[in-house]
Amino acid sequence: MSTTLNTLDFVLLGLYLAGTLGLGLWVGRSIRTGEDFFLGGRRLPWWAIGMSLVATDIGGPDIIGVGGAAYGHGMAVANFEWIGCVPAMIVGALVFIPFFWRTGVATIPEYLERRFDVRVRTALSICWQIFMACNLGVMLLASARMMSELFGWGEVTCILVTAGLAGAYTIVGGLAAVVYTDMVQCTVMIVGCLGILVMGLVELGGPVAFWEQLEPAQKALVLPVDTDTPFPWTGILFGLALILSPAYWIGNQAIVQRSLGAASPLQAQAAYVWGATLKSLIPVIIVGPGLIAVLLYPDLKQGDHAFPQLVAGLLPPGLRGIFLAAFLAALMSSVDSYLNSASTLVAHDIYKRFVAPGADAGSMLRFGRWVTAGLVVWAIGCALVMARLDEGIYTIFQTLMSFFQGPALAVLLAGTLWKRATGTGALVGFLGGLVTTVGQFLLNNDTVCSGLGIAPLFQIDEPFLYYSIWGFVVAATLVVTVSLLTRREPDEKTVLTVV
Repeated sequence: MSTTLNTLDFVLLGLYLAGTLGLGLWVGRSIRTGEDFFLGGRRLPWWAIGMSLVATDIGGPDIIGVGGAAYGHGMAVANFEWIGCVPAMIVGALVFIPFFWRTGVATIPEYLERRFDVRVRTALSICWQIFMACNLGVMLLASARMMSELFGWGEVTCILVTAGLAGAYTIVGGLAAVVYTDMVQCTVMIVGCLGILVMGLVELGGPVAFWEQLEPAQKALVLPVDTDTPFPWTGILFGLALILSPAYWIGNQAIVQRSLGAASPLQAQAAYVWGATLKSLIPVIIVGPGLIAVLLYPDLKQGDHAFPQLVAGLLPPGLRGIFLAAFLAALMSSVDSYLNSASTLVAHDIYKRFVAPGADAGSMLRFGRWVTAGLVVWAIGCALVMARLDEGIYTIFQTLMSFFQGPALAVLLAGTLWKRATGTGALVGFLGGLVTTVGQFLLNNDTVCSGLGIAPLFQIDEPFLYYSIWGFVVAATLVVTVSLLTRREPDEKTVLTVV
């Protein structure tokens, strides 16, 4: 791929990177307090937040990975957007997001302390902090490997460039810089991927000719359980749509924090609806090219080569630069979002809660910037260490997130929708669900199962969708049971429920 780039492509890339950095630093001029840094002063507009939600969710690895999955498994991959995002975003907009905004919290764990107690807040916050800190390294490494293939640069160079650019404006501008740069990045990403789609359709003779050339299995949105795919309908419906998706769009700090910075609860709602509208377009511009690559390049050894091959084979000079700018946009939008949200969790749930309860606005701003800088250094080091490990590290961390997202959703739903839920019930439920998901992972590990002389628990390649189902079920059962056996929470806590 790097051999197909010319001077015009690199000029466009340079202009994009300079513009993004300049915008982020310019936004940072108005940051004066901790609330400005962590929540954008609660004055962010809905249209920018909605585009930031999309940019945060779709990273560079997703563009390559989802297109590659479509190359191997067909249209069913689109369910991760149409079923796995849009319904949860609409429910979040109607019920949860304006409610969280009105509570005035900065983090989801902070809400859980107000509703339950500090034990629940700390348990959830620690899980998210560990995951986000490590996932920053994973994002940098996964991005570096793809940038290395696209640009021909060394992995270490790619790690430093991505971390340096995203870290610079996030340290200076906080959430506001993240949201406004994400808005630009979302636009560039959509334009770049749309260009690939249009050029591919033209090459195949138009949309009708493209659709007619696909095999029936490639057009199927619903796949049976016995199909050789990691996306059977049971996992998509019960694991993704009912558990992982709501857990992500309602309980993920990196996502919800944007709407907590909206100017009003109505704008927070509008941001999610606008984001859901844009998400409806994402499968078309990402899954579509993967299917186009099946017809144009049917003999690729790996599906992840589909997007790079389309860029090299279809786009003329200049347009390649636009796509690569879109790719970099997707990379940085995920990194900057997790940087800001991880620093928010550390600052609010650890520093202000336990270390300096009386910290003023200026102290929170300084601490937030130092933590963000520290996370940049941590992420670089983590990525360099992970570069020496096996290729499956990204999948491993996605599985790790499935360990606690199901139990976390059970606790969040109980606290928000059921007044009888208690802090002890929430804590026991979360820890019990966590033990369940980790136990399932171990019983599905070939090495562990061989030692025990048993067959693996699941017979599919990526069973994380099923971990989330059972983790949620066990956690919800324990929350209800233990809550009914323990003393009711005082009235000042139960008012923090939707009903």
